[in-house]
Amino acid sequence: MTEPESAPAAGASDAPPETPETRIAALEQQLAAARDQHLRTLAELDNVRKRAEREIQAGAKYGAEKLLNELLAVCDSLELGLRAAAAPEASAKSIADGLTLTQKQLTAVLEKHGVKAVDAHGQPFNSEHHEAVSMVPSAEVPPNHVLNVMQTGYRLHDRLLRPAMVVVAKAPG
Repeated sequence: MTEPESAPAAGASDAPPETPETRIAALEQQLAAARDQHLRTLAELDNVRKRAEREIQAGAKYGAEKLLNELLAVCDSLELGLRAAAAPEASAKSIADGLTLTQKQLTAVLEKHGVKAVDAHGQPFNSEHHEAVSMVPSAEVPPNHVLNVMQTGYRLHDRLLRPAMVVVAKAPG
């Protein structure tokens, strides 16, 4: 028994036979297309890198713009307070009231941006949050507790910006 001959594939007989020259030409064309795509991809990556660098520089240069715009209102309040203090009818109480309002305004801006004061008065001394300036004997405050705050400390979210400068109590004696 003989096997029937297989029918030629559809369209196979219509194509001209591939010669090495046509195969080389086709491969060179594919290579040129791949090189072109590679160059375009490299150019796009370079553009993305440059765009990212510009955005990083702009962020570093203008990143504090929102905070600074809010601080300008505090500066305006200080200027108004200084003008009011220079007036002959200004009283110490009205100046103190204006300063208190300006301080509240500044504190609100700082808190809005994640800055909070370190509460130190009466707290146990903590070398991570407090910087001891001196130790003073005290009967009112337990030993190794903050007796007086010389300069307020501040935190930015969970990071300490500046430790509180404090006077620490020691046993009388």
